[in-house]
This record gives sequence, structure tokens and C-alpha cells, in this order.
Amino acid sequence: QVQVAESGGGLVQAGGSLRLSCAASGLTFGSYTMGWFRQAPGKEREFVAAISRSGGSTYYVDSVKGRFTISRDNAKNTVYLQMNSLKPEDTAVYYCAASSDISLRVGLSRYNYWGQGTQVTVSS
Repeated sequence: QVQVAESGGGLVQAGGSLRLSCAASGLTFGSYTMGWFRQAPGKEREFVAAISRSGGSTYYVDSVKGRFTISRDNAKNTVYLQMNSLKPEDTAVYYCAASSDISLRVGLSRYNYWGQGTQVTVSS
């Protein structure tokens, strides 16, 4: 049984930092592209960042480029999202997901497994 679990969310002031973690089990972790998504109240879930199977390639939505960094540790079956210079508009539930697609630019529907999400709240 595949399990994906996010952690590390919380309340932070604008300009602050948080590091999200996502641990996956029940799958061959190194065979999956990993992605982070977020969903703000009243909005659709949106892509944030993705990382290739080896970790050698990454892709970000424009709004987080230069502030967020995605990374992975295949030995620990874990993917991370380091979030710096946080803004109130980054407030959302953040989800981790695994995709069997090689491409980093696939939509939500191409992600096979999802976590339950972790709340990130940025106060102004």
C-alpha cells in the first residue's frame, strides 16, 4: 500500500521560511517524479514545483522561482520543499504527489499518489 505523508507546515510571518517534508512508502521512490502542489481557500489546486527521479532536474511555477527549492533524498524516500521569503499569498494547503511520468510538466491528473496535505499560513 502506497503512503505519502507531508509534514512541516505551520504559521509563519511574511518574509519567514518553512521547510516541508514528504515521506513516501510502498513504492519504488526513485522511479517517480515528485511534485508539490498547493490549494488556497476557494481556489483550485495548483502546481508549485517538481523534481525528476534522480533529482537532477527541477521545475517551478513562476510565482515561487527564486524563493522555493525542491529537493529529494532517494535513500530516505523523502522529498523536501524549502520555502523562503514567504508571502501571505503563499498561504494554502500544500500537497506532495508522485507521478510515474518522466516529464516534470504534467498536470495534476498525471500524478498517481497524493498525500493528505499540510497547512501553511503566512501572516502579514
